[in-house]
Amino acid sequence: MRFGPFLGIAILLLILWLGGFLMFHIAGGLIHLLLLFAVISLIIHFVTGAKTA
Repeated sequence: MRFGPFLGIAILLLILWLGGFLMFHIAGGLIHLLLLFAVISLIIHFVTGAKTA
């Protein structure tokens, strides 16, 4: 089989691409949640006022 190694590499790259595509969508959601928590904590910090030591 002449195209054996190239077909194997193509299948491997396709699987890695699909895995990366799914992981970045999940990571994108987590990053948005972290940004939301950061904004909420910043708003709470400004509303309650900074306490000096």
